Amino acid sequence: MDSATNSAMREKMRTGHGFIAALDQSGGSSPKALKLYGVEESEYSNDSEMFDLIHEMRTRIITSPSFTGDRVIGTILFEQTMDRDIEGKGSADYLWQVKQVVPFLKIDKGLADEADGVQVMKPMPGLDELLARGRDKNVFGTKERSVIKSANEGGIESIVAQQFEVGRQVLGAGLMPILEPEVDIKAPDKQKCEELLKASILRHLEDLDEQVMFKLTLPSQDGFYTDLVKHPKVLRVVALSGGYSRDEADAKLARNPGVIASFTRALTEGLTAQQSEAEFDELLDSAIKSIYEASLT
Repeated sequence: MDSATNSAMREKMRTGHGFIAALDQSGGSSPKALKLYGVEESEYSNDSEMFDLIHEMRTRIITSPSFTGDRVIGTILFEQTMDRDIEGKGSADYLWQVKQVVPFLKIDKGLADEADGVQVMKPMPGLDELLARGRDKNVFGTKERSVIKSANEGGIESIVAQQFEVGRQVLGAGLMPILEPEVDIKAPDKQKCEELLKASILRHLEDLDEQVMFKLTLPSQDGFYTDLVKHPKVLRVVALSGGYSRDEADAKLARNPGVIASFTRALTEGLTAQQSEAEFDELLDSAIKSIYEASLT
């Protein structure tokens, strides 16, 4: 990627009005994503066919006239989506060159078993190679997810330390990391988790020389992450829908000024393979409109 393109993408991330679409379900979550889309497991017989169907679904969303950089400022891709084409262009190039949407790549390999109230990321062998491929394919940044289940201070510190360690590796490869230490919305002590998480993040930011982004669970206390939104080391704070319905997620997001959406299920809610193009585009347009408006606060 040339420096002018990188600067343009960075500026769009810094100041753009809109949200980041998370289209990054990987192998483990693809069957569920397809089922919600109206494709049963009986309709494919192996992983190759499953990923073909997932790519068809994502291509249908990305190529929709409703899906443009006017409202969707970024998109997170799964590795196999990055490696495939959309209308004859690499997926990342199509997103930026045709739609003016900034491409990101999901890089984590899933979650380790729960310990100390958290699930850290599994080891990521070959990460440097993957980051180099992403850079060569004109991806702007990455996203990496871990999950907090309960307010265990040591566990939360281990989550944040790992996120920043990976984030530094991503920065070293010339890419922008979105650090995603998700707090499970079903955690019985969710607000306490968020308090410990934010305190740990702020400590780690003191030792960081470059900007990063964060993808965080919509907080129990409105405006709780405003100090991260305004932090000089933070390019942008985005929120995951975390299992909330679109209406609920939109309402919560609108009460958190400066935070924009990065929704998965809340974006694709109600979209099915059986819909006509007109029905599909109308429903997608409605979803994009509501998430966009909630992201403007």
